[in-house]
Amino acid sequence: MIAIKGGTVYTMNDEKILHDAVILIEGGKIVDIGCNIDVPSDCEVIDAAKKHVMPGFIDIHTHVGIMEEVYRIEGNDTNETTDPVTPHLRAIDAINHEDIAFSDALSGGVTIVVVTPGSANVVGGEMVALRTSGCTVDDMVIKNPVGIKAALGENPKRVYGNDKKMPVTRMANAALLRKSLVETINYIQEKNKKRDLKLESLVPVIKGQLPLRVHAHRADDILTAVRIAEEFGIKIIIEHCTEGYKVADLLARKQIPVVIGPIITNRAKVELKGINLKNAAILHKAGVKFAIMTDHPVVPIKYLALSAALTVREGLPEMEALKAITLYPAQILGIDEYYGTLEPGKNANIVILSDDIFDIRCRVEQVFIEGKRVY
Repeated sequence: MIAIKGGTVYTMNDEKILHDAVILIEGGKIVDIGCNIDVPSDCEVIDAAKKHVMPGFIDIHTHVGIMEEVYRIEGNDTNETTDPVTPHLRAIDAINHEDIAFSDALSGGVTIVVVTPGSANVVGGEMVALRTSGCTVDDMVIKNPVGIKAALGENPKRVYGNDKKMPVTRMANAALLRKSLVETINYIQEKNKKRDLKLESLVPVIKGQLPLRVHAHRADDILTAVRIAEEFGIKIIIEHCTEGYKVADLLARKQIPVVIGPIITNRAKVELKGINLKNAAILHKAGVKFAIMTDHPVVPIKYLALSAALTVREGLPEMEALKAITLYPAQILGIDEYYGTLEPGKNANIVILSDDIFDIRCRVEQVFIEGKRVY
């Protein structure tokens, strides 16, 4: 048994903060947490006095392991730019578990990542949620898949339009996505069908078992994603949502969750013209559930907490920023039964920090994943 003793603990459960608290860990899980807990004599005691203790951070949209920083062509397996519709691609098959980004994640307190194909294709493939420590990718899997990546906007039309191949326009982006969904419906209804890996991957989307996670920066692309979701009765999550603040009331009314970021970035392309650091605060005020991501390596994964801090500077309440990298991504992924908060029964994914997380001097000192100290 392990006891983390004496820290200021942010449970992320009903915004409860415990001072001079104790967390007891056994069998990879939190068995007790509170301010007046007797520590068994046989416990390994971790002194967290004057430290800040939080749930492990969750980066819900990255390219860790499939877009390696120190390699170019050799380490870039993010986009299969030979076909604009590839739902059957699986991110897990391209992940190098020895990518140094996993170590960087731990140094930034990130204990769970979602690895996704890129946005070159209208339908890009399956996304996977991983622990950031493990001997092999298969050992690291928490949930696979956690969504099918899709993309609207500039990227698919730029990649294929240069070759005069569909899609050249936003209309074609939407048309190819609709076509794929219609073909999947027909495939479900077909009797004596032969296996089709492409369509099999989209069956859970049509049946409402898996979300379509749609890359959409601009407000018009967000609206197209919402329109298509309603046409087919499917669940969607908006990825990036750069101009979400322009349609925040709509997203709230439709109860569509979003993943915002990267926060620390410039206007690298036209669809980022409307980038606004007040986006998070506006979405929160409207009632939209959102998580914050780095899009690593666009922003290095160790700067996830810094990304959250910048949203606070522009008006997002501190507790909401913390939830956006702990509880909310866990809820959006459907893994909040085990992750996202510190409470009895949850897996012991825990970060010990030197200072308040929003202090620029704050350093990650220790990281536990399911009760095992990994950093």
